[in-house]
Amino acid sequence: MLKILFFTLSVLIVTGCQNITPEPKTTEVRLDKQIAPSSKVKKEQKITKKRVKKKKVLKPVVKKKVIPKPQKPKAQKLFQTVDAKDAVLVQSGPNKEHCVICDMNLVKYYKTSHAAKLDGKNIQYCSIHCLTKHINEGAELENPMVVDVTSLKFIPVTEAFYVVGSDVKGTMSPVSKYAFRSLKEAKKFQKKHGGKILDFYSAWQIAKKDFTTK
Repeated sequence: MLKILFFTLSVLIVTGCQNITPEPKTTEVRLDKQIAPSSKVKKEQKITKKRVKKKKVLKPVVKKKVIPKPQKPKAQKLFQTVDAKDAVLVQSGPNKEHCVICDMNLVKYYKTSHAAKLDGKNIQYCSIHCLTKHINEGAELENPMVVDVTSLKFIPVTEAFYVVGSDVKGTMSPVSKYAFRSLKEAKKFQKKHGGKILDFYSAWQIAKKDFTTK
């Protein structure tokens, strides 16, 4: 009886052991620790940091507006004006460069200058206008002369061809009067600037109109 009991227990034990399956081992992975970077990664990180440090932030360049200074308009040289070295002044004394009637500068208005003798002295005018005014005041002039526009020399008024009423501004009169020794030069000037070619007497009659009262 005891043998049978022991045999039964042995069979139960062996059978129980065969049904027990061992549990598989599990690998515990911890995420709380970071994986250390490799040496290559460390070098790249250092290089990147250096590049970031060296890189400068460029500030926007604001260009200043340069405002040009206003320039004064250059005064245009008058047609009548010549260089002082080219002007012939027949007067003497401290006022030799000024018109005997209106006191205007004779170099500035040289190409319309006239000259004459009064009581044996040479006097000079800026224009036929002032010469006419002097005659109207009773001056008895001798040997009246005018500047030839081409040569800039004085010539007798009786030998001059006057271009009257051209588009070139006159002196002391709205009607310009320029004298030439050569008819050819007078016509050349007339072709470019207009006007009429007259002798001295006719030009003088027109100059006298500046003093007529209405």
